[in-house]
Amino acid sequence: MKSTSINWIGLQTFVAREMQRCFRVPVQTIITPLLSALFYIFIFGQVLGKTVQNIGGIPYINFVLPGVLMMSVIGAAFAQTSSSLYFHRFTRAIEEILVTPLSHFEMIIGYTLGGIMRGVVVGAGVLVIGVLFGAAGFAHLWWFFFYTVTISTLFALLGVLAGLWAKSFEQIAAPNAFILMPLSFLGGVFNSIAMYPPALQVFARINPFFYFVDGTRYSMTGVREGNTVLGVFIIFAIIALLAALVGYLFHKGWRLRA
Repeated sequence: MKSTSINWIGLQTFVAREMQRCFRVPVQTIITPLLSALFYIFIFGQVLGKTVQNIGGIPYINFVLPGVLMMSVIGAAFAQTSSSLYFHRFTRAIEEILVTPLSHFEMIIGYTLGGIMRGVVVGAGVLVIGVLFGAAGFAHLWWFFFYTVTISTLFALLGVLAGLWAKSFEQIAAPNAFILMPLSFLGGVFNSIAMYPPALQVFARINPFFYFVDGTRYSMTGVREGNTVLGVFIIFAIIALLAALVGYLFHKGWRLRA
């Protein structure tokens, strides 16, 4: 029977291995999302910014940067855990992990911390790009840390769920292409939701991604369109729901054991 106390050495080793896996292919895991963010910031912020100029009283490039940053964090955290867990299942390495002196809780924490760390690294890289464009700033620094870490946590857990669900590498990419990206764009990454038709504004305000982007924008510019308290509640509620679901599936061994 596995010990009820946390195996700190095992957990540290697990996380270190996850980060080694991430940095072993830096072009795929770090450089590619940073290049995508660079193009988004240049095209939407620098080029279109000369036409749009200001939204909410701030330069358009400053308005766009927080959304691009958060979109990059979301993609990085999700990709880290979903691909890692699915690859372990695909190669049957998960069976070796299951017999280690790590509890299911520790495994979930290990995968999630790997996703958080990759999300934070990519987010820091996008922030550096923003500094180079003269668009990065902080109105509320601690709020920025809060949103970066909690949203990385949320999508790292969602990635674990996707890693359990997927039966092929194509299915791993499907949530990002058909769910995460569209909802991010409709969440106000490149525009104020006030620009939407009334019906679409209603949808935007029930779209959780709106609160992820809006909260990050508030932390960096001081401008917000949504209710911060509601946004924080939504983030914690989704994290709690995902953590409970992932914990249950690990406990049941769903798609973990042959």
